[in-house]
Amino acid sequence: MHKLLLAGLTLINVTLNAQINPVDFESDGHGANWTWTVFENETNPEVLIIPNPFPEGINTSETVAEFKALQGGAPFAGCETMHGSDVGTFSLSPSNAFVSIMVYKPVISDVGFKFVTPAGASTGEIKIANTLINQWERLVFDFTGIIGEPSSNGIDQIVIFPDFQNRNSTNVIYFDNIIFGDSSLLATGEFNQNPQTVIWPNPATQTINLSASIIIEHLIIQDVLGRTLITEQPMKHTTAVDVSLLPEGFYSVHMSNGTHQFTQKLVIQQR
Repeated sequence: MHKLLLAGLTLINVTLNAQINPVDFESDGHGANWTWTVFENETNPEVLIIPNPFPEGINTSETVAEFKALQGGAPFAGCETMHGSDVGTFSLSPSNAFVSIMVYKPVISDVGFKFVTPAGASTGEIKIANTLINQWERLVFDFTGIIGEPSSNGIDQIVIFPDFQNRNSTNVIYFDNIIFGDSSLLATGEFNQNPQTVIWPNPATQTINLSASIIIEHLIIQDVLGRTLITEQPMKHTTAVDVSLLPEGFYSVHMSNGTHQFTQKLVIQQR
């Protein structure tokens, strides 16, 4: 991520929204000297700000944050900024309700992100699984659905769950370049070149969530015989689909718009 671009975003967003943006962990940026408190992670090893151990691909930044998700930690082990400082105080709006974060992970698992107010009102975490391992990947979280709710006003804390799962081993995860912006975060850089989609949970029983780097105009779920069982037109980047009536088995989820189309496998498990 280019530091000149990040610096420009910082000036714009601090002026308009009293929000510290972006969080890049550089010595002349934001995040490196914040109070990151680790919770529910067994011995709660601290978040370390270290030289980027993998300055390659989409992230050649000098410094990143390291989170060690311990095997004995809770699935929802994570880290949070300090109330009343660090990220500033702001409310969600269309201009800042999309959150972009870069992660480098050794496993596929959910990454969770949420906002919290001084009184403890939480937006609830949105979880998106990484699709790549041992390389940098950018995830984008869409909080536009809670704009205007009490938990979206007067926010002064962010909470990150880097490895939201039950673990069989300790996983060291790196994260960097947290940016708060509008939907253009979903249509820049590597997302234009290689549209990405995520379905979770998968396997599923009742409802699936879908997130795509492009607007999903058409969504079709078919069984192994090619029969169309569900058809929807979300016309947005994220959506939820009720799959509770689908029998246990394997399915294909087809998503498309005017220029892109892609398919992902879905497993419905026994209820």
